[in-house]
Amino acid sequence: MVAADNSASFPTSSYRIDPRKALIAASLCWLGFAMMVWAVETGHITAIDKAGLLFWRDSDLRTVGPTRLLETVRDVTALGGTLLRNLFALCAVVALLFLKLRREAALLALTVIGGLIANSAAKVLFGRPRPEIVPHLTEAGGMSFPSGHSFNSAAVYIAMALAFAALSPRQSVRMTVIGGAVLASMAIAWSRVWLGVHWPSDVIAGWLGGAGWAFAASALLYRPAQMTAERLEHD
Repeated sequence: MVAADNSASFPTSSYRIDPRKALIAASLCWLGFAMMVWAVETGHITAIDKAGLLFWRDSDLRTVGPTRLLETVRDVTALGGTLLRNLFALCAVVALLFLKLRREAALLALTVIGGLIANSAAKVLFGRPRPEIVPHLTEAGGMSFPSGHSFNSAAVYIAMALAFAALSPRQSVRMTVIGGAVLASMAIAWSRVWLGVHWPSDVIAGWLGGAGWAFAASALLYRPAQMTAERLEHD
């Protein structure tokens, strides 16, 4: 009798997302980001911002729905917080290294670190204060535009999706993984408005900027990541 082979097999390469499509997606996202900047700077979106914040609230500015809904929204927003977001990113990098995909691990790390720097710089540049027309239902500090939760969750989760989607040769699987990350990061962005700590334009711009960053990094940082991976391999 021949014994069954129970040894695990790991991928030796990845199916890279088409860099041209990634650049097109990044360009569209950043075009949307630029339009949001223009709308905020010129005041064209002020009325929509106020209506968006008040939409979820009654006449006493309390959020609509049961208490359990508030807890659920706080759980969703926590996925975009510094601790969980970076913990997931770190676990993803370790998993990719375990799979011997050093280039993908380096690309993910570069994307996350670069996104943090880009978002922090944008907040300082625009210096928009947080909304005060409704109560804040969670702790939030710093400037408001663009939303850090929205930017960084889009950058991190979409970058993670791009890395792991590349493990499958089937396009349907890759699109499903990336689509899931897009929806999850959008839910995190929406939670910031529901909790009253961001204007709608903050989270729209933040999500567009973060998604654009993830797609652009996939196309533009591929070669630097490859060089980093090769250095890690020789060390």
